Amino acid sequence: MSQALSPQNSADSLTGLIVPLTDRNLLLPNVALAELIAYRNVQLNEGAPQWFVGQVAWRDLRLPLLSFEAASGGSAQVSPSARVAVLNALGGRGKVKFIALLVQGIPRSLKVGPELARADAPLLPLELEAVQHADGVLKIPDLLGLEQMLADAGLI
Repeated sequence: MSQALSPQNSADSLTGLIVPLTDRNLLLPNVALAELIAYRNVQLNEGAPQWFVGQVAWRDLRLPLLSFEAASGGSAQVSPSARVAVLNALGGRGKVKFIALLVQGIPRSLKVGPELARADAPLLPLELEAVQHADGVLKIPDLLGLEQMLADAGLI
């Protein structure tokens, strides 16, 4: 067993989440996810960017729901396994505590330690890094960049 994952060195690891999308998997810190909810009908905004799926209701709030695939150059898709990941906002905007991300399944927990290696994979817009895992390449998203896109579009 790798020393980085041994119980004595548990302080050297973090808990991450492998978040499935249509065309890739993201790796998020566990603390980024506030809640995972079932996909539900959204309130659409006319004239919104293609990556903006709409507003989704959650705990007496209306959250902006976006598609990471569309925001990084692909297209938004809602599969039968679609879910909504409610993410803690990181941008320090007083009125914005959460944003929502369209995901295609249930995230899985992953212990992340120093043995996680960078992957030689092309990065698309809003991807900060690629890492290699047993399940393949995982992309680390620019969560601040996503939030800034919403702000720039006047959606938050």
